[in-house]
Amino acid sequence: MKLSFHGQSTVYFEANGKKGIIDPFITGNELSDLDVSNLEVDYIILTHGHGDHFGDTVEIAQKNNATVIGTAELADYLTTHVGYDNVRPMNIGGKVSFDFGTLKFVQAFHSSSLTDDNGIPVYLGMPMGAILELEGKTIYHTGDTGLFSDMKLIADRHPVDICFVPIGDNFTMGIDDASYAINQFIKPQISIPIHYDTFPYIEQDPNDFKEAVSVGEVQILKPGEEVSL
Repeated sequence: MKLSFHGQSTVYFEANGKKGIIDPFITGNELSDLDVSNLEVDYIILTHGHGDHFGDTVEIAQKNNATVIGTAELADYLTTHVGYDNVRPMNIGGKVSFDFGTLKFVQAFHSSSLTDDNGIPVYLGMPMGAILELEGKTIYHTGDTGLFSDMKLIADRHPVDICFVPIGDNFTMGIDDASYAINQFIKPQISIPIHYDTFPYIEQDPNDFKEAVSVGEVQILKPGEEVSL
């Protein structure tokens, strides 16, 4: 299995001979090391509809005929407004087996929309976190979220090997809440901070997060670096 970080909340994986990407925000993301023109994926997983997560979904999907997995509202948006129908609608609580492994969406506390050409936000369903089981490892990508106590329930039901957790503050958990979530609720073997430094509002020092975490190992990844399993 290959698992790598690419700035903001973008995570790439290869498992069981398939390639996938979560929240592919590349264009306009100065921290991203990826190039949309040569990115090859079979699946795109979306935690929610904000532009810094939905990102380059349409171009990547059309280029690769990739299956886009997200809320029913995101799937409907792609089908109706974009004309792209290789979509798999899911929602919180459902678990599906794919040829890369399994995926289950769980709750996140945030918002989810895109702004249309008239400047009006379009609701795109609930924000979500993602639990992936890939080649014997359980990965929890929390998506954009604040702290909530049911993270413990999620981790109890799905003991987490690797957790991608936002630390940027302002729009999501900051370092204090993210480290509390890791130490008290999720308790993964490996924690990886995400969703920081992309914009002035979310500038953080990930080493402060590393110092605050007392459970497992923290890996601070530069864009393009792989998780050390």
